[in-house]
Amino acid sequence: MAKKIMVVDDEPRLVSIVEAYLKQEGFEVQTASNGQEALFAVRESKPDLIILDVMMPEMDGYEFMRHHRMEAETPIILLTAKVEEDDKVIGLELGADDYVTKPFRPRELVARVRAVLRRSGQTSPKATVLRAADVMLDREQHTVEVGKKYVDLTPSEFDLLAALMSVPGRAYSRLELLDRIQGVAYEGYERTIDVHIKNLRSKIEQVPNEPHYIQTVYGVGYRFVRAQ
Repeated sequence: MAKKIMVVDDEPRLVSIVEAYLKQEGFEVQTASNGQEALFAVRESKPDLIILDVMMPEMDGYEFMRHHRMEAETPIILLTAKVEEDDKVIGLELGADDYVTKPFRPRELVARVRAVLRRSGQTSPKATVLRAADVMLDREQHTVEVGKKYVDLTPSEFDLLAALMSVPGRAYSRLELLDRIQGVAYEGYERTIDVHIKNLRSKIEQVPNEPHYIQTVYGVGYRFVRAQ
């Protein structure tokens, strides 16, 4: 069954181009012109991935994400004309899985779509279930349990946690982790990892500012706590 992509942007020409490329690659496409319209549409259609513009009338992309993330963890790729680092960080902190800066090449966007869908949907040939400390990650079920509580993660957060848990105690550099969660050529934006780590800690750590599971290795990157 074809994957369903929702494209949310107020530029008709851009939407038409993106829609054409996605359909050419076999995707089913639904469109919306602003966040408010998209918010109602996604509840009905339940897309597999959302391509979301930031600057739109009625409801912008950031506001859409604030509302949508309370209801679902649909993978989101942001389309943004904003190139400042802080603007990208805001989107990532709200739960975006990737971002593409305008102007962009449609084929690159399609590659990003496929990469995010692979991360969110495929069963890894590696160990299906990872356990470290009192955290259990099930690749096949795509679930994470901390203690006896299930935690909802975005695809990028899930892959990041899986990478760290694959070898507890091993220090991973930001570039290594960036490569694990992106899967396509990226802009070298290492701070992406710091934002995802912050989001991940807020979900799995009892005291996010005093992390137990995900430890910072100064001058290197991050590691998952070694089993006691």
